[in-house]
Amino acid sequence: MSAQHTTHAHDAHGHDDDHHGDDGPHSTFSGYMVGFVLSIILTAIPFWLVMAKVIADRNTAVLVLGGFAVIQILVHMVCFLHMNGKAEGGWTLLSTIFTVVFVAIAISGTLWVMFHMNANMMPEHPTPTPPTHEAPGHSRP
Repeated sequence: MSAQHTTHAHDAHGHDDDHHGDDGPHSTFSGYMVGFVLSIILTAIPFWLVMAKVIADRNTAVLVLGGFAVIQILVHMVCFLHMNGKAEGGWTLLSTIFTVVFVAIAISGTLWVMFHMNANMMPEHPTPTPPTHEAPGHSRP
């Protein structure tokens, strides 16, 4: 066997087992721990905000909690799913952006249609007046 075959491991097809290319980011234990701690913090803060009734206005609370949810999704995507512009030539990130845009269009379009269907198909009708009863024996001319 030549020296070349002893220094590199080959699979059954003669390819190197050593991947020297960009096969995506690999996280370390500290990277996973940062993601884990951020996830706990981004769960505990909204929980405290709701349980302590810190935000009185419902619309403000929904926006703040939604913001925390979006940030937590981003933390999970970066720390645990290793999504960035370098992974798989950027196709993973591009497909994720496409999916988010598609889902946003679908949800907003559905809400728009449902709102307008409710407004146009369910108009408020005046309450009908009950029929009046005439005394017997009186006929109308």
